Amino acid sequence: MLAGMADITMIEGGDHAAIAGWLLARLGGSGAITVPGGSTPFPILAALAGQVGIDWTGWAVWPNDDRIVPEDHEASNTGKIRALLEPAGAQVVALTEDAAPPHFALTWLGMGPDGHIASLFPNTDPQVDDRQAVRRLTPDPLPAHAPFDRITLTIPALLATDAILFTLGGAADKRSVFEAAMRGENDLPVARLLAAAAARGIPVTVFA
Repeated sequence: MLAGMADITMIEGGDHAAIAGWLLARLGGSGAITVPGGSTPFPILAALAGQVGIDWTGWAVWPNDDRIVPEDHEASNTGKIRALLEPAGAQVVALTEDAAPPHFALTWLGMGPDGHIASLFPNTDPQVDDRQAVRRLTPDPLPAHAPFDRITLTIPALLATDAILFTLGGAADKRSVFEAAMRGENDLPVARLLAAAAARGIPVTVFA
């Protein structure tokens, strides 16, 4: 099944408040979610941390990926997530190579202009049938702003979810790459995930 046949909802021009509202409506109860790094999610998570509508004590929060640095390093996704959500009561789980990720209520992803998701860059050739849930790897080229080895959830771990959310940050270059992947016109990591999500009937929401 082509990614273009997936259940994908595109939401135009969603700002941080709109994304936070979407998440607030879906994070009742308890469970596990996985969230991205980068500039977009942390202001949203900061806003959500103080919302009375979410009982964070019932939630385990996993990063999609992280840089191999100490948690107090400015490049650590886990450290930033922990600082925001642990005071609110969430259980923040650091990725390790032997981790056993759960089934997620939500997989929240960003995407790079090269079509990478989590730390599954094109050079890593991520597979939808990867037998490992977590991998340590080296992007090539290393991003200049974060030149570190990575640890990441694999495509099967990201797809063990009830729903997928993408936040593209309003970037036109990212949107064009995403839409081509959605139509099955490339074989980038995002296209592989979308095609597999379609085959599994996993709904995808995109704030473009």
